[in-house]
Amino acid sequence: MRAIQVKEYVKGPGDLTVTTVPDPTPSPDTYLIAIHATATNFFDLLQIRGKYQHQPPLPWISGAEFAGIVLATPSSKTLPKFKKGDRVFGSSQGGYATQVCAREESLMPVPPGWGFLEAAGLMVTAPTSYAALVNRADIRRGDHVLIHAAAGGVGLAAVQVAKAFGATVIATAGSSRKLVVVREFGADHAIDYNKEGWAEEVKKLTPQGRGVDIVFDPVGMVNTSLKCTAWGGRIVIIGFTSGNIEKVAMNRVLLKNISLVGLHWGTYPKEQPQTVEQVWEGLFRLMKEGKFKGTVYTDREFRGLEQVGEALSMLGRRETWGKVVVSVPQGPENKL
Repeated sequence: MRAIQVKEYVKGPGDLTVTTVPDPTPSPDTYLIAIHATATNFFDLLQIRGKYQHQPPLPWISGAEFAGIVLATPSSKTLPKFKKGDRVFGSSQGGYATQVCAREESLMPVPPGWGFLEAAGLMVTAPTSYAALVNRADIRRGDHVLIHAAAGGVGLAAVQVAKAFGATVIATAGSSRKLVVVREFGADHAIDYNKEGWAEEVKKLTPQGRGVDIVFDPVGMVNTSLKCTAWGGRIVIIGFTSGNIEKVAMNRVLLKNISLVGLHWGTYPKEQPQTVEQVWEGLFRLMKEGKFKGTVYTDREFRGLEQVGEALSMLGRRETWGKVVVSVPQGPENKL
């Protein structure tokens, strides 16, 4: 098969190359998938440099999210969840390739009416946003929700989830194009977070200027967000894409009775597997109702594994919005 194999750590995505490697051999408990689309992630940029907390032993194939067709089912399962020819999306190390092996719990069925491009970027962003707002922040109809970096993959997913639950969404983004995008995905208000005094602007958009009920923060903007969070508000910490792990002014948290909660979706399969099932049931329901759509970056098309490096470079430079997904043309041996 063709794949982006990392034999040694690289300086950046421009150093990645596509090579021919042996087809993966599935273990008795894994499926073999023909990849038709592969999604990029910020952690890929860290992993190829050897700077991520989870580093596979060299050599390894980069990428972790994909959508495609089942080529073979696990030999150890008499009644596998998916059959040969089924359309699936999922997550497993080795997504930048034409084939990948994946365990059943790491796969989901492609929703009816969805293409591979739209489905490839669902596995990480969609449940992160849903669990953060529904399970951790207890979102309710009528809430005012501030979503930071709303034009990103988790951000656009969060915008849609919040709107589906009847909230008013105030979205922040860092460029005029991204402000347009967040409105297209349903945000009621869009604010440039590079603009001085944005927190005061947020407060003015809430009833009696009391502030927002929920802050969704994948960036690391808790301290400034405290200024525009209502008494009794909830701040959900998703990540630190700014690279800055904050020291929070806890006196403000106390005085305003604010709840700070974290969300690390990757730990749920081990710690609360029942929640994983419940979250996906909720997401598939929203998709069926037409309240949640794919967040694929469409300002430019990326086709073929050779374009993964450029896609990652643009992602790293913050030049994209949504999920940057690369289509993966298949040879005749992988077409069913």
